[in-house]
Amino acid sequence: MKKIFISLGVGAGVLVILAFLLGRFVFPNNVLPSLPAPELAECERGQLVIDKNINEKTIDNYLGRSDAIYRDLRMLKDPGDYEAIGGDSYLSGFVNGFEVVPFPYIVNVIGLPEAVGNTYTGKTLFSFDGENYKANYQESMDVLEALFPKDKVIFLMCGGGGYSGMMKNMLVALGWDESRIYDVGGYWFYEGNNNVKVKRTLENGTTVYDFYKVPYHEIDFDGLTEK
Repeated sequence: MKKIFISLGVGAGVLVILAFLLGRFVFPNNVLPSLPAPELAECERGQLVIDKNINEKTIDNYLGRSDAIYRDLRMLKDPGDYEAIGGDSYLSGFVNGFEVVPFPYIVNVIGLPEAVGNTYTGKTLFSFDGENYKANYQESMDVLEALFPKDKVIFLMCGGGGYSGMMKNMLVALGWDESRIYDVGGYWFYEGNNNVKVKRTLENGTTVYDFYKVPYHEIDFDGLTEK
């Protein structure tokens, strides 16, 4: 009798394992939903390269993908006067899941609105003359590929959509797959459920920025070899 119980137990265990494997085969839980092809938004937003389908209003539906990286291109404090165009020169918050890689450290910025004035003018990984990108360091491309892996879907964001559009244009020009890069647009227009606020006001009216919350990628130019 004991042997019969053991046999039944082993048989039941085998059935459970088979059912589990069959369930995983028929209903796989590791298959990610397909993404819409990148498509430019209309009018001015399209000129900034902001995507029509994956943007500030819909990005919550595409967060947390294992096949993707999420990059916010703002500086913690940008020298440009973004308050003049309704934004914030400080990084006032970000969408949870995005990591900050300051675009002005990647390449010199061209084409900002006149009201903003000049942004950062220090060391950059690359130089841009309006047509071509030139690496300023022997490791520039290695750093760029580490920050923006080519084997991942890339979601880009900034304050208003300018830096993220410039970043997408740069990556495509340097050989990245355009069909795997989305310019989500600007954090200033985000109203989703994953807002991590960095800016806050104290009881005495003073504004402070909790930068300790920000997942920030520092670029150590002193550790790079100039060309």
